[in-house]
Amino acid sequence: MDQYRLYRNILCIDLKSFYASVECALRGLNPFTTPLVVADKSRSTGSVVLAVTPFLKRRGVKSRCRVFELPDDPRIIFAKPRMNKYLEVSTKIIEIYLKYVSFEDIHIYSVDEVFLDLTTYLTYYQKSDEEMAAIILKDIMDTTQIPATCGIGPNMLLSKIALDIESKKSPTFIAKWSYDDVPTKLWPISPLSEMWGIGRNMERNLNRLGLYSIGDIAHYPLEKLQRYFGIMGEELYHHAHGIDMSIINEKLVYKPVSKSVGHGQTLYHDYSGEEVTQIILEMTDDVVKRLRHGNKKAYTVNLGISYSRDTGGGGFNRQITLPFPTVNEAEVYNSCMMLFDEFYDGVSPIRKVTVRLSNLVEEYYIQLNLFKDMNQVIKDHKLHSSLDNIQFRYGKSAVLRASSLTENSTVKERTKMVGGHNA
Repeated sequence: MDQYRLYRNILCIDLKSFYASVECALRGLNPFTTPLVVADKSRSTGSVVLAVTPFLKRRGVKSRCRVFELPDDPRIIFAKPRMNKYLEVSTKIIEIYLKYVSFEDIHIYSVDEVFLDLTTYLTYYQKSDEEMAAIILKDIMDTTQIPATCGIGPNMLLSKIALDIESKKSPTFIAKWSYDDVPTKLWPISPLSEMWGIGRNMERNLNRLGLYSIGDIAHYPLEKLQRYFGIMGEELYHHAHGIDMSIINEKLVYKPVSKSVGHGQTLYHDYSGEEVTQIILEMTDDVVKRLRHGNKKAYTVNLGISYSRDTGGGGFNRQITLPFPTVNEAEVYNSCMMLFDEFYDGVSPIRKVTVRLSNLVEEYYIQLNLFKDMNQVIKDHKLHSSLDNIQFRYGKSAVLRASSLTENSTVKERTKMVGGHNA
């Protein structure tokens, strides 16, 4: 195999309990001794908690729970989410990374997690990768008062797993894995969803084959994994052996094409089937607008409905493929409602809605349809493009459907938010 790809010096850095740590830093508090949660409890006791401090995590409080699931402790500080502030701090920390490596050697994985490729920098700095990790973590803490953890590995995969599995338990918040650690540290990982890149659905599929640990996958015949899972099976096999051939600076070589556009919304409270139709309409507007901005049309409409956990959870995720591509709100909404009417059980309270459009083509693609008035299609498109321009210039709430003023609507609240939370 290519030694250039196999042996790198990769850091995976995670900002510890990021949102909660930012709120503590802004208050001059220590996140390791402060019981603070980031949540807007004014919405409802069912509001999602976005983050909790390490102090609360050590006491068994989960970072992704509901407000009503928090311990009844009057000392808990509630911090209302401020997404613009978190993005501002994240940008400042990225500037710290740029003091040590070039932009092409940074992969921003999320607002609070990055990969850095130090391979070509260690000789220049005359430091080991562990020494550089300690220097960078200290710089982040000194500059922003945000604690961070770091995984180090010969590739992105092992650095990420070292971060997830070991670094947070290390007294230095740094953990380094090599290929020699694969049998003793990687293979025992179980359940499989603890491994980066393996979701719950894939875990269930692998369990059906009798595979319950990463070591089980590593010792399973490659040809069988390929037969069951295609190219994903080959990737699973290599990852189970700690092999990841990706190079961070190659991310600039290609521009991935979006295969779909979608939006999911966890509702403030349980909705009935009748009430949720307003939410589906508003989400259709949002997703189709994004489709227009990308100059795309879609053949396939997907609707996901999740029922309230209070009544046992469940739900459905179904799609319909149209005979022609569309960028029309009414056509997408009608397709969603066809799916909803067919698969909704009629009684379960609904807590989350997802609308997704896929199988995309360029907007200029026109398939003649004998059942559609093409002049009307063009008029509709011009109308919606004009509305898009008004909202772009004057804000998303400048033009709304009349139905968005009703009690069940969430669109007015969402226009005030960043990433689904208060700006």
